[in-house]
Amino acid sequence: MNNHIYKFVVVSFLLSGISYSQKTRPISKTEVLTKVTEKNTSIKISGQEFNQARADYRQTHAVFLPNITASYTGMATTNPLMAFGSKLNQEILTQNDFNPALLNNPSQIENYATRFEIQQPLLNIDGIYQRKAAKANMEAMSLQTQRTIDYLVFEVDKAYMQLQLAYKTVDVLQKSLEAAKANKKQADDSYKQGYLQRADVLAVEVRVTDVQNQLQMAKSNVKNASDYLSFLMNEKEYIVYQPIDSLAIKTLQSKEYTSVSENRSDIKAIQLVGSAYKAINKADKMAFLPRFNAFGSYELYDDKIFQADASGYIFGAQIKWNLFEGSKRFGKAQKSKAEYEKSKLEYEKYVSQSNLELNKAKRMLVDAENKLKLTTLALQQSKESLRIRTNRFKEGLEKTIDLLMVETQYAQKELEYYQTIFEYNYAQAYLQFLTKE
Repeated sequence: MNNHIYKFVVVSFLLSGISYSQKTRPISKTEVLTKVTEKNTSIKISGQEFNQARADYRQTHAVFLPNITASYTGMATTNPLMAFGSKLNQEILTQNDFNPALLNNPSQIENYATRFEIQQPLLNIDGIYQRKAAKANMEAMSLQTQRTIDYLVFEVDKAYMQLQLAYKTVDVLQKSLEAAKANKKQADDSYKQGYLQRADVLAVEVRVTDVQNQLQMAKSNVKNASDYLSFLMNEKEYIVYQPIDSLAIKTLQSKEYTSVSENRSDIKAIQLVGSAYKAINKADKMAFLPRFNAFGSYELYDDKIFQADASGYIFGAQIKWNLFEGSKRFGKAQKSKAEYEKSKLEYEKYVSQSNLELNKAKRMLVDAENKLKLTTLALQQSKESLRIRTNRFKEGLEKTIDLLMVETQYAQKELEYYQTIFEYNYAQAYLQFLTKE
């Protein structure tokens, strides 16, 4: 029971030193992923970009849906033509109104008109292709949002492993500091008894100070890793987090890929962007064709406000062919053609870069695996060497400087071992990210 209490006190002391009087809270990677998915700013921005693209697509409904307007106009005039026309629309024209004197110099007449207009597109081929382009762009933004989520999942995995590595580093350096302090105490005792020189004691003190400095930097790394997790989770209050599970070797199941899959969301998004540019180019070409639209209006007239004793309607269809716009359409079509060709080249470049990254990731994983085997053996050898040298030092058979060198080497090998585990796990996670469909 006392042993458990002692461990609890030691752990609490360590955590208080790491947190610098800040809150320390255990956290799992699952919790981080959940909060990142719900609150991360990059995901929200990507979602708004999709909403923008969807709104652009919805605007293209105008290619098929009618345009309906309503208006109410009041006016007074002595213009001969407008006065005669207003009476005609109001259906109050009399024989006396054909008197030339009244026609040429009419009295002021008021006219109040209510108008309902409708314009219905029937065949606008360029608009249809513009709609296809907007839809392709909307789907591309949806895939980009998914890729953003995939990237942040990978980023959370890396950040969480960095936090685990930071805590492992603190643990290793804490043990090194305890060993260095124990050696200092023994060196002080030996110096008092005349077995050691002052230079040996100073060397031990330098070692203690060096480990203390490294430990302080490691604690700062814990805080930095925690801050980055807070940033990913969009947490306003920065807390020092402690991972629930410690850093350990992971073996992820990954398929053997020779090239990047075209079904990866970001690659499919670039394909759709190319399709959008292609549709825009076709739309610019189709702008040379005529447009076929129907129109109609229903009108109410009166010489008194808010009344309507006369009415009439108009309906019809129009074929409109804009023959020449000062070569504007030719330049626009050439520009969209260049943008389409550019998008095809960018797609090829992106796929090539992705395959380059995939090959690098494969080699990185192999190198990390080989390095892990080497650091494991080196750590075992260094641990055994430290055990032997420590026992010989206690018996007065080993020099202080030799023991310090072995202690330093063992701490370095232990740090290298955990760093290699991080690199190995990171390589697997990165390879999985690159090959995710």
